[in-house]
Amino acid sequence: MPPKPASQRKPAAKTSQSDDKSASPNYSAPALEKGIDVIELLGNEPFGLTITEISQRLGRSVSELFRVIVALDRRGWLHKDAASDRYRVTYKLLELAHRATPAQELTYVAAPRMHDLAVATMQSCHLAVVNESRGLIVARQESSGPTGFAVRLGTEIPLENSCSGHVLLAFMDEARREEVLGEAPSSKLAKRLATVRAQGYESIASSRLAGVSDLSCPIFGFNGSVVAALTIPYLAVIDDAPHLSLEETLALLKAAALDISTVLGWYDREEAPVVPSLSVPEPKRVRRSRKAG
Repeated sequence: MPPKPASQRKPAAKTSQSDDKSASPNYSAPALEKGIDVIELLGNEPFGLTITEISQRLGRSVSELFRVIVALDRRGWLHKDAASDRYRVTYKLLELAHRATPAQELTYVAAPRMHDLAVATMQSCHLAVVNESRGLIVARQESSGPTGFAVRLGTEIPLENSCSGHVLLAFMDEARREEVLGEAPSSKLAKRLATVRAQGYESIASSRLAGVSDLSCPIFGFNGSVVAALTIPYLAVIDDAPHLSLEETLALLKAAALDISTVLGWYDREEAPVVPSLSVPEPKRVRRSRKAG
């Protein structure tokens, strides 16, 4: 089930006086909280809701929410369908997150290379990053062919059982992985992640659709940390149209992921030294002899 908006969550149990002193001040901003409740609610409603439906879901009156919703609509956070009077969230939140986080540079670098990859493979591809305890699709490129399958931009994915999630988890350091998962991975998952690290990619049947084989490779930042997973939901062609095999597609995916990582400043620290060697021989030091007193 989707998480409840903040207004519907049960208040936390009272803490001791010493805990209250260390906790942050509990300031109240009713109008802001109503707006956040509306956005969180509509974030799980792709077809939108009317004002009446929103008020019923949140347990508030229409008069309480009307001005808040109109203001969110005017500022571009919500969009109202004139035919159905339903409100939906817009991409403004995702756009703002891109500008405020490294995702902007990542998508800027990846976009043209993802386009080239989609053209070369005749398959769609998408880019996933870690967002708290889940994965988030921040970029996608549809297939240039007559058919294809693409994941919607802004979709959240589970890390534990998705191809992109396996790649993101596999190339994290252990402390970060446990922080994201909230605990150490199960023995089954840990074994799979070790395989992904060893082979440098993941290739599994889609956990959502039959007939789709997911391929995913890591993208690294300048400091060597994994920043994203580049994934192709591979569709096998059964007619006589020219197409690439899964192995050929994987080879192009690896090359694209490496190219993006390189542009972001990453280099293989096992093959290249951290401190480059001198291009000319280092001059020999001449020892000075002590003169006899």
